[in-house]
Amino acid sequence: MGVERKTKALQGKQFNDIDFNELIQSGEPCILKGALHKAPLVQAALQSDEQAMSYLLSHVSERPLLNYTAGPEAKTRFFYNAEMNGLNFSTEYISLADFFQRLKQEKVAGTGACFYVGSAEVANHFPSLIESDDLLLKGDTFQKYPPRAGIWLGNRTTAAIHYDVSNNVAACLAGRRRFTLFPPDQIANLYPGPLEPTPGGQVVSMFDLNAPDFERFPKAKAALECAQVADLEAGDVLVYPAMWWHQVEALDDFNIMINYWWNTVDSHVDDPMSTLLHGLLSLRDRPDNEKQAWRSLFDYYVFGEPETPREHLPEHIWGELSPMDAMTARRLRAKLIKRFNR
Repeated sequence: MGVERKTKALQGKQFNDIDFNELIQSGEPCILKGALHKAPLVQAALQSDEQAMSYLLSHVSERPLLNYTAGPEAKTRFFYNAEMNGLNFSTEYISLADFFQRLKQEKVAGTGACFYVGSAEVANHFPSLIESDDLLLKGDTFQKYPPRAGIWLGNRTTAAIHYDVSNNVAACLAGRRRFTLFPPDQIANLYPGPLEPTPGGQVVSMFDLNAPDFERFPKAKAALECAQVADLEAGDVLVYPAMWWHQVEALDDFNIMINYWWNTVDSHVDDPMSTLLHGLLSLRDRPDNEKQAWRSLFDYYVFGEPETPREHLPEHIWGELSPMDAMTARRLRAKLIKRFNR
């Protein structure tokens, strides 16, 4: 059972002319075909892997990069080990030149080992690359909410189905990548694994898209009916909203991608995962009738319109219901710390 729906694609858009925030607000993933085709790194990659490697080496800093290595038994999928008491890969810091040498040796040997450098900060490791290739996200949104740019390098690898808490622009600069994307509401059909440890920082699905076991994970069939596939070539850019689940497959012997992550929320807004963890502590094991009542309160105070809980109150007694700013956030945080330390 495969995924038949293809992600919508737009032609003729250039990277620096795109309103990425408008695409995010559409609520659906979108491919921008050839948006970075003219970038020097893409042009080098279209000539050969060696040209792309040489180009990157001319921009790299002296900082070592974190390399992830998995053996042939992983079948390119970075995941848990068979006993579920650890991960199926190892990590070490390495120079870019040594990393490229490993890729070249594996291409000749063909053992099935897989390597990648994951989400290395472009500003730290390739400080001149964004400017030289004009890879900066521009516009008022990114002036106010600067994105984090991370580069991914490697051979044939698979990042298991997971979600990101930020909006995402994925720029494919060398090789081919396949994203399989699922809407956030498919979480129950994707059989999430433990909250920690995780292979890459976020919860991953226990369902293996490339070796489906529908007897063990029968609801995954429903998830696949909602899924869509985005196939990217060098120069293509994929845009998708926060919290969409996705598997990412690097399909060639050498691949480069830059991810840009951002949220249009102010820095004083807290991490929702803290709320989820506290919800496990304070709500999950209460009687069902209590949980349903608390669901109504959350809908009213958190998920509904923020003006509703205060619109019938005089402003001087709004308190924590006031519009959130740095001072309100500081007071709420202090109150929570006091409660946690009781």
